[in-house]
Amino acid sequence: MTTAATTDNRLGIAMMLGGMTLFTVNDALGKWLVAEHPVAMLLAVRSLFGMAVLLPWILREGVARVFAVQRLPVHLVRVVLVTVDIACFYWAVNYLPLADVMTIYMSAPLIVTALSVVFLKESVGWRRWLAVLVGFVGVVIVLNPTGQFDLVPSLVALLGATIFASGLIFTRLLREAGNLTLVSYQTMGGLVMGGAALPLAWSAPGWLDFLLLGLLGVTALAGHSLINRSLHLSPAAVVVPFQYVSILWAVALDLLVWGTQPSLRIAVGGALIIGSGLFIFHREQRLKRETAAGVSSDHI
Repeated sequence: MTTAATTDNRLGIAMMLGGMTLFTVNDALGKWLVAEHPVAMLLAVRSLFGMAVLLPWILREGVARVFAVQRLPVHLVRVVLVTVDIACFYWAVNYLPLADVMTIYMSAPLIVTALSVVFLKESVGWRRWLAVLVGFVGVVIVLNPTGQFDLVPSLVALLGATIFASGLIFTRLLREAGNLTLVSYQTMGGLVMGGAALPLAWSAPGWLDFLLLGLLGVTALAGHSLINRSLHLSPAAVVVPFQYVSILWAVALDLLVWGTQPSLRIAVGGALIIGSGLFIFHREQRLKRETAAGVSSDHI
């Protein structure tokens, strides 16, 4: 490996860690604010500030060029999925520890693997199916169906993870679209859908809360940009495993801000979910290399 490649990988890892840290701060801030304000307000104000940040790039690129797309219905479905996913997360995290909800959301790669067979007609070998099964055992442990747990928030978090995974599938379907187009559409969607629901659940924020609500949009966009840059600088196999640092940050914030200690079931279930997700990612990277070389062992 050359010195330049080593430097790029280190910078890519740093950006992935920074991006996931910002996303975790964003999620913790959302948990703090949703205790006092409705989810619709979080969506609307978050997206309003996000659009304000995006506006210079949209104007520079050209409004028509950013929003004029060939597959508008697919874009709109993705917008709805992404917005509902965010709403589910904020609603669930109001009732559950941050680490619990984020651990459930970490099952998204497992769900994507399963959904890709149906929607993308991809072939999934028995190793990855076994990893999906093990990962969902971890989800069941986190949900703790035989013990004391909050049924509705846990199921809403799982629904959100499924919708998030579905949104990733639609993002794959729109891989020809530019990143600015995808981000602009999803931010505008959050503004429209959150704003439409505001009259049903209005809660006037003070100036500080209004700024904190806006900070949700800024940190989300900054985190997204850092992760995109990370993937541009370094191979996915190098930086993607570092996304799970968000679980550690969530546990730390739960403990420091809300005084919630991580439970054994979260540790065990989270280990199964993360381990399965990493195995699937490793397997997909290996299959890409084998396909490039003209061989494949996924069926073995």
